[in-house]
Amino acid sequence: MISGSLHPLDLAIIVAYVIAVIWIGKRAAKAAASEDGFFLAGRKLGKLYQFFLNFGNATEPQGAVSTASFVYQQGAPGSWLSFQTVFMNPYFWFMNVWFRRVRLTTLSDLWEDRFGSKGLSLFYALFQILVACVFLGFGNVTAYKIASSLVVKPEPAWTAADRAAIEGYRELKQLEKQPGGALTPEGRARLDQLRDRSARGELKSYVTLLNDIAFYLIFTVVVGTYIVMGGMAAAAVNEGLQSVLIMVFSLLLIPTGLHAIGGWAALAQKVPAKMFDLLGSAGSEQFSVFGLAAILLVSIVQNAGLSHNMGICGSAKNEFAARTGVSGTYLKRLMIILWALAGLIAVALFGVGGLADPDAAWGAMSNQLLGPGLVGLMLAGVLAGTMSTLAAKALAISSLFVRNVYRQVWPDLTQKQGVFYARCTIVAVLILGTVSAWLMRDFFSIVNLVLTVNLPFGAAVLVTFFWRRLTAPAVWCCVIISTLVVLVIPWTASQVPALRSSPGLTVLSTTPNAVPNPVYFSKVVRVRADDPASPLIAADGLNRFNVEAWLLGKAGLDVAVLSKTQRVTLQFFFDGIFPFIVLLGASLLTRPTDPARVAQFYGRMKTPVGDTPELEAAALAETARNPARFDHTKLFPQSRWEFCKWDRVDTIGFLVCCALSAAIVGLFLLVLQSAAP
Repeated sequence: MISGSLHPLDLAIIVAYVIAVIWIGKRAAKAAASEDGFFLAGRKLGKLYQFFLNFGNATEPQGAVSTASFVYQQGAPGSWLSFQTVFMNPYFWFMNVWFRRVRLTTLSDLWEDRFGSKGLSLFYALFQILVACVFLGFGNVTAYKIASSLVVKPEPAWTAADRAAIEGYRELKQLEKQPGGALTPEGRARLDQLRDRSARGELKSYVTLLNDIAFYLIFTVVVGTYIVMGGMAAAAVNEGLQSVLIMVFSLLLIPTGLHAIGGWAALAQKVPAKMFDLLGSAGSEQFSVFGLAAILLVSIVQNAGLSHNMGICGSAKNEFAARTGVSGTYLKRLMIILWALAGLIAVALFGVGGLADPDAAWGAMSNQLLGPGLVGLMLAGVLAGTMSTLAAKALAISSLFVRNVYRQVWPDLTQKQGVFYARCTIVAVLILGTVSAWLMRDFFSIVNLVLTVNLPFGAAVLVTFFWRRLTAPAVWCCVIISTLVVLVIPWTASQVPALRSSPGLTVLSTTPNAVPNPVYFSKVVRVRADDPASPLIAADGLNRFNVEAWLLGKAGLDVAVLSKTQRVTLQFFFDGIFPFIVLLGASLLTRPTDPARVAQFYGRMKTPVGDTPELEAAALAETARNPARFDHTKLFPQSRWEFCKWDRVDTIGFLVCCALSAAIVGLFLLVLQSAAP
């Protein structure tokens, strides 16, 4: 597939990496004989493993590629889609403990334990297989984006269609560089036509030799092999190797890129000054402080509902080990700074708008800057970062299906059978992720989907942890209604002919110094590409309908005059708040859950994890006898809210996390300031 385009040294590095991860999976197989060993590594992982698990799971190549892509297009403010997570770290200091103290194996167990609802448990498990397809598909697409840009077809081998696509792209960039007033009517018509072809995905900056289907299949086989054999133990050990490769992957393009553009000082000469402003400039298409707050809101909410939280945090041998995992996510924030710097180097290297596909910026840099051996390290880093993320998600889904789907149908499954079905589920999930990857194209649409796909259950998990009055019917209402509003309608509207071609929904909005952009659909094209007077329709593929903007428009807000970024900001605020409104309102209108069940749940959530199995069993037995024994720690003693007073560890840890977050933001600003004109 790629041997004719890569140096033998690169191939040797990739093969060595693949052999290493499979060997680790085989070595870990003995510890994965039981379900507890396969899914949670026996709850024996200490601080170092938690560091690697959190770093590897949080640090994925799609983050590097998407961050470099957004920074290449928007400058430093484009990094906020990833860098906003630096403000989530103090929250993780507490969140990791919640998922350890609940003492469950899967997040589906939460609904049965808290509400006695097997239906919710089953529905969550089935819902998460669809969510996993999105995350796994995103990872596969990223790996392919980078690898495909490293294995390009030379010009003598271009077909007529290849040449037309590349020359059309070059013509588009030339026309866009000319001032609007300098274009003749024919030139403007041609520009509109080429933009339409670009929206359809018909223009390219390069042609790859790498077949996407073959790549996805081989990639899936390798990931599946070591996870199927070793489970969580294999994932944890592999994270050590993969974390090193991820750091190498993140660093490679910085020194080589700076050397290619003429050194650090060349950034100030070749990159527009406004691209170094982390907060953006007024009136630009960059995210404002409100936009950042909206993204942070949906990130926190959706993060709570991720299926792998229980597996990663639950595998810690004690609470402090679980909390130590936050250090791994801090290292990821430093990686984001490197990814953003790579995006600025790409601007200096290719020029503003110099790439037809900005999503390929990372791969294009790798192809141009790296020589034999370094290309192999880059590809190994891509594989390592993607595999570490896919492994945790695939394991989480397999545990959901064994415990919350299979056992509802066949309750007498043995441990050996449970592990066997878990392995079968991993294979099925990875295959579905491959299919999902094949359907994905545009990074911004994919990031939008990733940020919002888990919001309904994320909101439900957060309220479950903190409010006694929450009811199972309210969770059902939230999940069904929010899924329709946030996911189903937005992502299927473009497939409905009447909506797809509606003049009122395919309108374009223009902002000063910006190209026309759709108000409601993420992409619209002409019915006939060669006729600029033909009607507009929603483009095929992953094309989100901004139902939130449409609803706010019906409420009286003039969304057509807003910029694209402002409409996305409104969408994120709506999506982050709406599920909570449904949860709170529906709970007050439905019958409360059995008080005894609820008391046991919150009593266990307040019971610290014992340092030994004996201490743990004794503490839980005492809580079972007296579930209210920790109620004196409640912040609001007479209320139904379960927020607790902070102890010394809570307070010191939170303050240290805040200080580290502030220091990393300051470091980022310092790097940008030193590079700016």
